[in-house]
Amino acid sequence: MADHILFVANDAAEWTRTEPGVSRRIMAYLPEMMLVEVQFEKDAVGSLHSHPHIQASYIAEGRFEVTIDGVSQVLEQGGSFIVPSNLVHGVKALEKGRLIDSFSPYRAEFLA
Repeated sequence: MADHILFVANDAAEWTRTEPGVSRRIMAYLPEMMLVEVQFEKDAVGSLHSHPHIQASYIAEGRFEVTIDGVSQVLEQGGSFIVPSNLVHGVKALEKGRLIDSFSPYRAEFLA
């Protein structure tokens, strides 16, 4: 696979199921940054996890309970959050929703 994707049409990116009720697609990336769309069914959970990448997320649709480093807050459409490197974080979809996640650097394991 190439080390970058500069343009992606709405119907061109493939969806990957990551957890029950959760699917993601790579929107675009360079080695320094990646943009990912993640869809959640109501009550689906993005399990608590950590990674060395900095993550910034925008809530494009829905309401989510977001937990970062043991602190939880409910955010809805138009809200955003940022996760510093290596902090434990996760989300629960309180209704059907979508996140737009950005990662720096890119998540190479998402391309495998």
